[in-house]
Amino acid sequence: MRAAALHSAAGALLLTALSAVPAGGVPGTAAPRSPASGVALAAARAAAKGVVFGACAEAEELPAAMQCGTVAVPLDYARPDGRQIKLTVSRVSATHRDPHNSKHRVPRQGALVFNPGGPGGSGLYFPLIGLLPEWKRIGAAYDLVGYDPRGVGRSAPLSCQDPKRFFKGPSPAPTHPSESYKRERIAQAKAYAQGCAKRAGAALRHYNSLNNARDLDVLRAALGEERLTFMGASYGTYFGAVYATLFPSHVRRMVFDAAVNPDPAQIWYRNNLDQSMAFESRWTDFREWIAAHDDVYGLGDTAEEVLLSYERAQARLAAEPAGGKVGPGQLQGAFLQAGYYDDYWPARAQALSQYLKGDPKQLIAQAGPVQGAAAEAENANAVYTAVECNDAPWPTDWKVWDRDNTRLARVAPFETWDNVWANLPCAYWPAPRQRPLDVRTGPGELPPTLILAAERDAAAPYDGALEMHRRLSGSVLVTERDAGAHGIAGGPNRCVNGHLEAYLLEGRLPARRSACAAHPEPKPIASR
Repeated sequence: MRAAALHSAAGALLLTALSAVPAGGVPGTAAPRSPASGVALAAARAAAKGVVFGACAEAEELPAAMQCGTVAVPLDYARPDGRQIKLTVSRVSATHRDPHNSKHRVPRQGALVFNPGGPGGSGLYFPLIGLLPEWKRIGAAYDLVGYDPRGVGRSAPLSCQDPKRFFKGPSPAPTHPSESYKRERIAQAKAYAQGCAKRAGAALRHYNSLNNARDLDVLRAALGEERLTFMGASYGTYFGAVYATLFPSHVRRMVFDAAVNPDPAQIWYRNNLDQSMAFESRWTDFREWIAAHDDVYGLGDTAEEVLLSYERAQARLAAEPAGGKVGPGQLQGAFLQAGYYDDYWPARAQALSQYLKGDPKQLIAQAGPVQGAAAEAENANAVYTAVECNDAPWPTDWKVWDRDNTRLARVAPFETWDNVWANLPCAYWPAPRQRPLDVRTGPGELPPTLILAAERDAAAPYDGALEMHRRLSGSVLVTERDAGAHGIAGGPNRCVNGHLEAYLLEGRLPARRSACAAHPEPKPIASR
């Protein structure tokens, strides 16, 4: 279930993973124990050792306040004395400075640990978010802590293919693929799954949401926190909810931003079907916005006319890729990003307008593959694939995928088949599949938690937030009405941010279900 890391105002700070050397370790020979006892042992060891923070790798590009360290976790919690891997952790200590009263010293409340989702997203640059005005009050009271989850960056990095082969462009993006194209993509999916098995070996099965939640408890202990304060975005809400189910007494406060549906029946095949349907609605929202600004972009004054303009660009790129590297697949990828965040709308619309007028420069800049980011992107995709494929059973018969998505593509063609190709390795996955945990907590088991959701979020459809709310007893759901940003904490909505601050700083929550009006739509960029 692909997802971007943060609201894009903050996401610009999350650039590349930091470096740390993963521990190889020697496989243990002791008899396996229960994962729960393995977590307890690993957490006790981490608490005794702590995290030794120092200068980050490539520190010359970072503020001096940013520090890094590592935390060792077992690859396999059933064998906690076996191979260990190191998670790279980053921190900016609480500033204690009240941005509204320089004479007031703000007391520290502990560490706020963040995960940006993915699976496969790096949170290492998260602590820098405290530089933004929307986060200064929170950064005054909390150590802001980010980390690379297992498999990500330098935390025992996972790879499934040569990064030099990861960005393939220009590429097609048929909304109704031919049988021959489907066979080609099936062969690629099989090869990718085999590549994951070949490169990771027996370790492949240990990259999953249960272990991500267990790692989070070891990190909590290493930070010296008796109870965890955590914020997860997108996929981070799912394994955060797994954590809340496994370790409810270890929770202090939790924020679930852009909550995904944790129902075991939805993990992950059906969640991806729902996601494809939701992206179609958000694609319509975007086209309606472009149409409302036809005087600026000249792409059509109805959503249908804008679609015709987009399809003209697709056809032209199929015949002659822009700059030799931007084809229909790259165009679709760039416009898919606009389905996550409306911040992208003005620039994407302008690029499309300029391209159809004969100037491809902006489209190439926005949609062209960045070869320097290939290794990071391949790593993120490998972790995404491994976690989702390991987490749950997937259909292993291509006929099921073909039937479900052919039907879906008739009403939701924009992202349906692209989503299939991203997840199809799971049909041929060589590692054992798990049964998803039944995420739920009973009355009084878990402290009150805060769920944030945009009503028209495409990457995490709103039904998922409702289901999360039902399953976590005592939770409060704050909805941004008529909006679709994927992740709304610390974004442009003051109402949402007010609820976030009240909860994290005072433990104060609104009514069980509350709403905020939508943030303002973006303003168009006039063509030069």
